[in-house]
Formats: sequence, structure tokens, C-alpha cells
Amino acid sequence: MKGLRGVIGRVRGWRRGWHERSKLQRIDLYTRVTLCSITWFFGVSWGLLPLGDALDGGPLAVSLAGAFLAANIAQSVLSNRNLAPAFDDYRGTEPFPPGRLRLPAALQVVMTGLLVALAAVGGVREEGLVLLVLDLPVAFGIPYVLLVTVRRFLLRSAAYSAAVVALLAAVGVPGRLLFGAVVALVVVVLLVLVSARPSVWSLSVMWQAEEARDMQARLAVAEERLRFGRDMHDVLGRNLSVIALKSELAVELAQRKNPSAVDQMVEVQRIARASQQEVRDVVRGYREADLPTELMGARGVLQAAGISVTVEGADGPAGIGAPAAVQAALGWVVRETATNVLRHGDPRHCSIRLARTRDAVVLEVENDGAGSTDPLGGGGDGGGSGLAGLRERLGALGGAVTAGPVGDDRFRVTATVPLTASRPDPGGLPVPAPAPDEPPASGGPTASGSGGQPVPGSGGLPAASPPSLDPSALPEER
Repeated sequence: MKGLRGVIGRVRGWRRGWHERSKLQRIDLYTRVTLCSITWFFGVSWGLLPLGDALDGGPLAVSLAGAFLAANIAQSVLSNRNLAPAFDDYRGTEPFPPGRLRLPAALQVVMTGLLVALAAVGGVREEGLVLLVLDLPVAFGIPYVLLVTVRRFLLRSAAYSAAVVALLAAVGVPGRLLFGAVVALVVVVLLVLVSARPSVWSLSVMWQAEEARDMQARLAVAEERLRFGRDMHDVLGRNLSVIALKSELAVELAQRKNPSAVDQMVEVQRIARASQQEVRDVVRGYREADLPTELMGARGVLQAAGISVTVEGADGPAGIGAPAAVQAALGWVVRETATNVLRHGDPRHCSIRLARTRDAVVLEVENDGAGSTDPLGGGGDGGGSGLAGLRERLGALGGAVTAGPVGDDRFRVTATVPLTASRPDPGGLPVPAPAPDEPPASGGPTASGSGGQPVPGSGGLPAASPPSLDPSALPEER
């Protein structure tokens, strides 16, 4: 009973490990296992069955057959061990150690000699000889075809085939069996070539595409950091220069006991508060998720992963005047659900639906590959961090999110956000969302002087023009 439980546990572990792999990792594993299996398939079927004829050929034939079988098994084991380094060498990630081919090459020579000896003592029948010739180069050829060019592989295979046929002819094998051996060698060489090399080539192309996508993502992050730095410099550079200049002026005025120093420090205080508000606006713009952008990004990412996507009502919130806070909250839902569908599920289709009721906007994200797995990282009770984070984010706006299976291996996430939701202010106080026809309120205090008119892009704050150090405004030096 314990043994059965252990077997079941291992099977479940293999199944869990398979589902935790990405699609490209699954293709990689499938290709490697297939190529390793081909070696054993040839050895068990075409290599093992003809050796039964040796039982009627006497002790010498039985000994030769046993030695051929042992060498064939050893060659298959070495072939499977050399396949991974051959993969890496073909992809250019790590060179194949030349010394690892010495033992397989020696075993190939031994197997060829044993086959010729079996044919010489009559230890194998006519059909069996052709099958053994067909099995002879498979184990050595699968990793070797990845290490050399196609032209070199074909030339060396032709030379090896000619040597095998010549040795068989030398021990008296009839001409019709020699013709069968030639056909078998041609077929198996071409089979090894078209089964191993194209599979690894397509796999290497997919890995290169994956690495290119990763590099593109890293470059996008670096570009975003640079853009953020430029924005912060544009926001703070001018105001900090003005603050420094006005502080110098205030010091000069204070040293001369001029009451205008107080006015200059008040202006410094105003500019500092304005700068603080501008920084908040910049940070808020980076932290909020834009719903149309997130919908477009989710569709592109899911379609790139081979998942068909339908989006219904995508232009609804943007066109019907939903507040920016509502769009930002739903953008986070789209981002989180799309990411976790790719991470935890294996769907074929995903649908995103947006609808507006009288006082709320409803977003539904449904896919058909989740099964019993919560794509938000937890069960429907909110145990997962993804679902908990969305509930906290929407709860701050008076909204709600629910998630759970809906039958037929489908999983649905439903988010509802009222149209009267208020967006949280970075300073901690909730700020009511602007009405659809009302321009957003300007952030920060308003003050007159040193500019007067708001500057576009500065959050509605008056421009702080650098003061001029007018000598007539200062007392004369004594």
C-alpha cells in the first residue's frame, strides 16, 4: 500500500512539474525525451528481436549476441547522456567536450565487429541481419548529427556504410542481403538526420526568440527608467534652480536687514509646495494603470502566447465618461488577471467583457484553461495574494471583486467599481473623482506673484520665474 502511494505521489509530482513549466520548456522537454526514446525504441524492437536467432546457433553465436546486446545498451545510455551537451553545442551556449565521443566511437566499432561476426557464424537470419544493420548507427548518430555539419555527417555516414557493406561481403553475406543492408543504412541515416536536426533547429529558434523577448523587456524597463528620470528632472530642475536663487537673495536681504527677505522665503515655501505636488502628479501617473492601454497589452500578450482573445465593450469606460480612478482600478484587474492566466493556467481562449450599469462599471475576465486552479494565486475565498491585493485596491474605491470556477473548466473574475468612486490622494486623503464634463482640479496651493498664470504641464501651478537681482532694490554697500 505504501509503495502504491509512493508511485501515485511521484506521478502527481511529475504532473505538477509539467504544469509548472512554460510552453517553451514543455516543448524542450518533449523534444529531448522523444530523441532519447528513439534510441531505445530501435534497440528494443529492431535490435533485440533478431538476436533470438542466435539461440539456435550454438554457444559462440549466443556469446556474440549477448556481447552485441550489452554494447547496444551501453551505446544507448551514452547517447542519452551526450544528447544534452550536443543540444548546448548546437545552440552555441557551451561547446561539446571532444573526449566524450571517444567511448561511443569505440563502442560503435565493437558493435560493427560483433555484427559482422554474427553474420559470419550464421547467428542471425536473413531478415534479422537487415534489422540489426538498421539499428546499428542510431544511438551514435543522434547526438553526433548535432555536432557536425550536414555535409560532413552525410559524407562520414556514407564512408561508414561502405565499410559495413564491405565487411559483410567479406564474410560471405549474399548479394540480396547486401542490397538490403545498403537500403537499411541509407534509410536510418536519413531518418536520424530529419528527426534530430530539424527538431533541435526549431527549438533553438524558439529559445532565441524567447531570449530576444526577455532582452526587449529589459530594454523597455531601462527606457522607462530613463524617461522617469527625465520627467523628474523636467519637473524639479527648474523649481530647484528658482529655490536656490531666491534663497541666495533672501540671505542677502536678511544680512542687510531688509524686510523683503520674508517675502522671498514665502515665495521659496510656495515653490517647494508646488514642486511636491508636481512630484506627486508624476508618481501618480506612473502608478496608475490606464485601462485602454492595459486592454491592448493583455490582448497582445495573450495572443502571443497562442491564446485567442475577445474584448467586448473596450471603448466603453473611455467613451462614456467613467472617472479616471475607475479606469485605473479596472486596469489593475486586467493586468493582474492576464498575468496570472499565463502563469497558472493553460487556456485556449480568454474573453474580456466591459459593461456599465446605472451607477457602476463591471469587468469580467473569463478563460477556459484554469480548471480547479485559481489564476489569481489562491482559491475563491481570497487566500491568494493576487485576489487579496485586488480586493484591497477596489475596496478603497467602494468596489468589489469575485473569482471562481463557472463550470466546464472555466474560471471567471468579476470586478465592479462604482462610477462615484474617489481616487486616493498620494498624501493619504481621498480626492473625489472629477465629473465627466469637469476638468481635473489643479493640485497644490495657488498663489499669486512671481509668474501669476498657470503653466501647462505643471499641474495648474503658477509659473515661478527666476527673480532678477536688481541692485537698486538693495541698500547700498557701506
